[in-house]
Amino acid sequence: MSNMKVEICGIDTSKLPLLSHEDMRETFKRMQAGDQSAKDELVICNLRLVLSIVQRFAYRGEQADDLFQVGCIGLLKSIDNFDLKHNVRFSTYAVPMIIGEIRRHLRDHHPVRVSRSLRDIAYKAMKAKEQFVHEQLREPTLDDLAKMTDIPSEDILFALDAIQDPLSLHEPIHHDGGDPVTMMDQLQDTLVNEDRWLNYVSVKETVRKMDARQQKILSKRFYYGETQTEIAKELGISQAQISRLEKHAIGIIRETLDQEKDKEKKKR
Repeated sequence: MSNMKVEICGIDTSKLPLLSHEDMRETFKRMQAGDQSAKDELVICNLRLVLSIVQRFAYRGEQADDLFQVGCIGLLKSIDNFDLKHNVRFSTYAVPMIIGEIRRHLRDHHPVRVSRSLRDIAYKAMKAKEQFVHEQLREPTLDDLAKMTDIPSEDILFALDAIQDPLSLHEPIHHDGGDPVTMMDQLQDTLVNEDRWLNYVSVKETVRKMDARQQKILSKRFYYGETQTEIAKELGISQAQISRLEKHAIGIIRETLDQEKDKEKKKR
């Protein structure tokens, strides 16, 4: 992490110490031999790790300080359960534990109500995942979780999806040094493209320039679905006159759209 100062829970993270892999192992040996100060040292020297994970959960509607404290609980559990017999870095073991603790917190404060049965399945799967990571030092597959919980993998997948936090449309998903790309930027309405939008604007402007009677006929015919005969009775004119006025109005619209198409072809 950079040395840029970040204040969280009253802690200046730029001043937090770090331990090398070798120093980390030696400190764990001291802690497991009964040295309480060694455990305190492990906590302090891994707070930057917690902060880096907390930053992944930005835009979830939770205060960073609250998530940081929850992440510290995961860090403490990781320190208490880390086994030096596994020749891996502590961070490899701690990161899934800290993430799991934060996700549990977010799940318990989930803004969307999920049925108790789904929550129970999700809790069992998450607990099995923690146990699997602790024993195998890798992420389990759905089949692994299904075997451990005796629950069909499809049910586990559905339950885990159900408890996921809803994403904000304004949550950044990519940043290349300029303005961040948000979820909103990636959404596309396949029913409305640029050409259809331009046609809509052109038609709207064309109809606006027509007289009140033509506008009323088009509105009743194509918005309210009335027949020419019904409109004729309401306006006190013949059905033939309604038909002529309607065709004339549609002709104007078609002419406008043809002109717009010609303009676009010339631009290209």
